[in-house]
Parts: sequence; structure tokens; C-alpha cells
Amino acid sequence: MIRETRSIQTQLAIVGTGLGGLAAGIFAKYRGIKSAQVGHTGAITYTTGYFDLLGGLLGEQILDPWQGLSSLKKHYPKHPLVRIAKEDIHKALNLFNKELNNMGIGYSEPGNTNLMALLPSGVCKPTISVPLTMLAGVKAKEAKSPTLLIDFVGLQGFSAVEFVANLKKSWPLLTAQRIAFPDMIEGQQVFPEVMARALEVPSTRQKLAETIKPFIGNAKYLGLPSILGINKPDLIHNNMEELLGVKVFEIPSIPPSVPGMRLRELFEQKFVDKNVTLIPQHKVEHIELNDDGAKLFFKDPFGDIEISCKATILASGRFLSGGLKAEQQNIVETLLNIPVTQPTGRDDWYQEKYFDPKGHNINQVGVEIDNNFRPLNTKGEPINRRLFAAGTIIAHQDWVRQRCGAGVSLSTAYQAVKYAAKVLD
Repeated sequence: MIRETRSIQTQLAIVGTGLGGLAAGIFAKYRGIKSAQVGHTGAITYTTGYFDLLGGLLGEQILDPWQGLSSLKKHYPKHPLVRIAKEDIHKALNLFNKELNNMGIGYSEPGNTNLMALLPSGVCKPTISVPLTMLAGVKAKEAKSPTLLIDFVGLQGFSAVEFVANLKKSWPLLTAQRIAFPDMIEGQQVFPEVMARALEVPSTRQKLAETIKPFIGNAKYLGLPSILGINKPDLIHNNMEELLGVKVFEIPSIPPSVPGMRLRELFEQKFVDKNVTLIPQHKVEHIELNDDGAKLFFKDPFGDIEISCKATILASGRFLSGGLKAEQQNIVETLLNIPVTQPTGRDDWYQEKYFDPKGHNINQVGVEIDNNFRPLNTKGEPINRRLFAAGTIIAHQDWVRQRCGAGVSLSTAYQAVKYAAKVLD
């Protein structure tokens, strides 16, 4: 087979298809910017589906994330969220939420306070927005309503009994039941993705509802692990409520997560128009920067691909996504060898205690940016005036401990696109 080089001409290239990269694509599309986006699966399939703005600070939960941003600025003055006006953070969250709803996955509107969302072990986390398939769980917990929680024979990583045991004191009317999933081989391990795709078939939903009904009793709510379809989860969710006659909600299960798969497949299927070239499941191998933009190089089974663009957004994530790499003695950025802000030596990457309230230094490493969200060299100067950064590759944020992953990803993507648009004028 003859392999040939194919060329793509565009205004903006986005490296990464995690949450930051996908958000950058949405915001570019909203501004009418012609873009090409390339990236492998990355970390999006590890998400709970919840969108955190700011849920934790110095070991304390944050109930009002907007007020919490003021405290964040005091304690972490270089954090990327404190470099963004609250007005722009609002715009980023609301626009991303609106576009997701338009494409087919409903999310609750980001409000003034955090929701206390449910996690699989029976604990709660503060977050600003949840999928509509999970919203009833927040309400059921808050009202302490009679609720039945279901898990399945052969499902690992999610136990309704454990969930109830951890929440029984604060939610006394919560009960658990284990059942067999329809048409699965008895005694075999079952997987959330397989169950989710099975529930896209109406007859499977009917069988599952018939299996659950005898156990509902006085319950007003029914909780399930997140298995209500990969495609059209809101339709499946509404259908299950009709079949069961109670409010139904999902709880995220351990990775790889169905909510993350939904987001990934939604973008792959629907995030395409005349201004968007989406190339998922591929990894950029090399970037050449120049005064007029950049060239990106990668391969697929048919040959080499070259993207020529006027501006580039680097949203390649951290370690799991491959944007950063830990070597023997230091941490490097993998595409352009951009300087990475990090502890002076490997011995300082971690605290002595795993659960140290200060967190680990390695969780705040990343690239430095200027006020226009351009990565900087060792002299504190922009590496290239047409190169921008977004998402968790940016330094000075601990998105896991601070519960700010989506907030950082969406807000920095909004800013990166805003400043990229200026060099495209």
C-alpha cells in the first residue's frame, strides 16, 4: 500500500481531546474559528461526569465556589483560576453546559453553590454541575427520602451494601439490593460499559425494570451505578423512570467510567461541521513552531498527516494523558520540551505522609503562562506568540485535592481561545 502525506489547513490547531481540549474546540466553534483537533483517548474516560469548579481548599470543603475563589487567590496567587475574571469563568461554564445540552447530554445549570454529589463508596463531593441522570441522587440525599440502591451480581467496584453502610446514619431510609442483570451469564463478571450499551435496547430496559419492581416497596427514588446508556442517556433515564414509577438516578462507578465514555463518543459523533476537523484516537508526534503559526505531524494507518495552522492550543494534560512525563530526576513536557515548573529534586515530589493536608508538590507541576495564556520559556518570555495552553498542563493547581478539574479545564480553554482569536484577526 502506498503511504502518502495528507495536509490539513486550518486557523487553529488544538492538541488534546480531554476536557480542556474538547472545551477549546467548543469555544472555537462558537467564535466561528476554523479548527482541527487531534488527541488520543487520554483521561476523559476516568471522569465521574461531574464538573467541579472549586470544591476543596486546605483540606476543607467549599460550598460556595465563587466565594472560595477569593480564598484561593489568597493562598494560591498563581493558581490559573485566580488569573481569570469570575465573569469569564461564568461564561465558560454556562456556554459549555449549553453546548453539551444541545448535543444531547443534559447537565444541571451551574449555580451559586456547590451540589453535594454522590460517589460510589457512599461519600459526597462538592461540585458545580452534574449530569441530569445523576441530579435526583443529590435531591434524594438532601431530602433523606426513602431510596433503594441497586447493584449487580458480578459487578466489581460498586457495592450498594457498602454505600448504604457509609450513609445509613445520615440517610436512614436508604436500602440496598443486589440483582442479576438481564441476559448476562450467571456468575460471570459484568462491566458497566456492556450493561450501558445493553440498556440502549428497549427490551433490555423492560426486563431490568421487571426485575427491579418487586424490591421497590415504599422507595421514592431508585439509585443505579452509571449504566443508563452511552448514547442518549437522558432518553434512557426518562424511560426507566416511566417503567419503574419512581425517580431514578445514577452514581458514578470506578474507571473506566460510562459518563466519560458518553462525553468522548458524543464529541466524536456530533462535534463536526464545516469549521471543525476532529481527529480522535491519534497522538501528535511533533510540532514545529514558526512566526506565522505551526505545523503538527502525526500518522494514521494510511500515512502521514500534517496540520498547518495560524495558532495552536496545547491542552495535552498531565501524566495520564501524556502531556507531561516523569523521568528519572525531573519532569518534562513531551511535545515541545517547554520548561516545567517543578520541585528542585525528585525527593521533593512527595510529602512524607501520603495524606498530608498540604498535598504533594508533584500535583502542582506544569507549564508557566503569561496573562495571555501563552507558555513561557526559562526567561519568562512567551515561547511563541501564537502558542497557547489550556487545561491541567498549566502549573500551580492541584485539581484532584482542590476539586477544580473542570473549572480549570473549561475556564483556561475559554481564555486560550479568546487570546488565540486575537492573533487570528
